[in-house]
Amino acid sequence: MGQARPALTALAVSVLALLEERPMHPYEMFQLLLRRGEDLLVKLRPGSLYHTVTRLAEQDLVRAEGVDRAGNRPERTTYRITASGRDALRARVAEILRYPQREYPLFPVALAEAHNLPKDDVLALVRERVAHLERDLEDLDTMTDWARTHEVERRYWIVLPYLRTTIAAELTWLTGFLGELSRGVLEWEEFDQHTGTRLAGPEHPWADNDHPETPPVPRRSAGAAT
Repeated sequence: MGQARPALTALAVSVLALLEERPMHPYEMFQLLLRRGEDLLVKLRPGSLYHTVTRLAEQDLVRAEGVDRAGNRPERTTYRITASGRDALRARVAEILRYPQREYPLFPVALAEAHNLPKDDVLALVRERVAHLERDLEDLDTMTDWARTHEVERRYWIVLPYLRTTIAAELTWLTGFLGELSRGVLEWEEFDQHTGTRLAGPEHPWADNDHPETPPVPRRSAGAAT
């Protein structure tokens, strides 16, 4: 029996989706993804995109269709999606829609460990984050207004209101967090004003071996019993 293909990466999904529209060469794919603002959704680098196309070709999910040259530009290979590629694209999109996978974004990690920084530093850093997120909201609103003005079918930009809703929810939470922290409602670690060293305090109480009860474990956690 043949080995199962590895799951398609986010960039591989984007590449296959482009080739489902029409054949194109990698540079054209890169430029089109940028023009559509899809670098909001996937980490987009020319080298990564070319590597992704090569891997898809090795898996027979795309196939080189021809090579063209215009003027003094380097030769460019045009690729077409295969039937296997179309099946893989649809299966992967369906899988992602169906099941909420653990994606492990970095911000929750920093938030969980923010108590290792002095309160004033956390306040300043989170306020800076809020300013960045507010600009992100403005950009999303600009893109949404453009799509509406140009009567782009809504199914092509349904992700924009989703992104806006998630960012707005984060902003609401961060605003409340800043309020609690600045007013002293939320207790924080103490640090030496001169050395910056955290003063001795209790160890992290969650899942402490001395705790009389075992804390709950998320059902979809890798360490949860199946």
